[in-house]
Amino acid sequence: MRILDRLEETLIATLIAAATLVIFVAVAHRYTTDFVVAHRTWPGAMATYRFLSGIHLSWAQELCIYMFVWMAKFGAAYGVRTGIHVGVDVLVLALKPERRKMVLLFGLLCGALFTGIIGTMGAKFVIGLSYTDQSTPDLEWPSWVVYLCIPLGSYLMCFRFLQVAWHYWKTGELPHHDHTQVEGIEVDDAIGPTPEGVR
Repeated sequence: MRILDRLEETLIATLIAAATLVIFVAVAHRYTTDFVVAHRTWPGAMATYRFLSGIHLSWAQELCIYMFVWMAKFGAAYGVRTGIHVGVDVLVLALKPERRKMVLLFGLLCGALFTGIIGTMGAKFVIGLSYTDQSTPDLEWPSWVVYLCIPLGSYLMCFRFLQVAWHYWKTGELPHHDHTQVEGIEVDDAIGPTPEGVR
C-alpha cells in the first residue's frame, strides 16, 4: 500500500509540475517572439526571430490538457483515500450511529460500483480504440494512450472506495482532511495562552 500511495502522489505531483513548466515555456516563447517582432529594428532582432521561429511549441497546449486530465483522474482517487472530496453530510450526521454506518457504507459501495462500471466501460473503449489508427492532432500519439487514464484512474478510485469502506467497517473511522492544517507548519504550544474569545 505504501508503494501504491507514493506512486499515486508522485504521479500527480509530476504531472502538475510538468504541465506548469510546459505552459511557462510556451507562453514565454510566444511573448518573446512577439516582443522581437515589435522591435525588429534592433540589432540582432532578425537572428533572434529566426531562432525563435524555428522552435515549434504548437503541441504544448494539447500536452497540458492531457496531463491535467490524467492528473484529475488520479487526483480523484487520491481524494477518496485522503477524504478531501466535498460531501453534504448534514442528514447523515443526524442519523443514529447504527443507521449512519449503514448509510455511509452504502454510499461508499455505490461509489465503488459506479467507478468500477466507468473503469470497465473505459477499458472496453480503450481496447476498441487500440485497433484503430486514430492519433492526437498535434502530438500524433495513438489516441488510446490518452484515453488510458479513464480505466486506470477509475479502477484506482474504485479500489480506494473499497479500501475506505473496509477500513470504516472495521474501525468506524473515515479518512478526514483538516482544511486548517498546512503541511510543514506546526503550531507551537509554547507560544503562550490564546487570547480570551479567540479559538
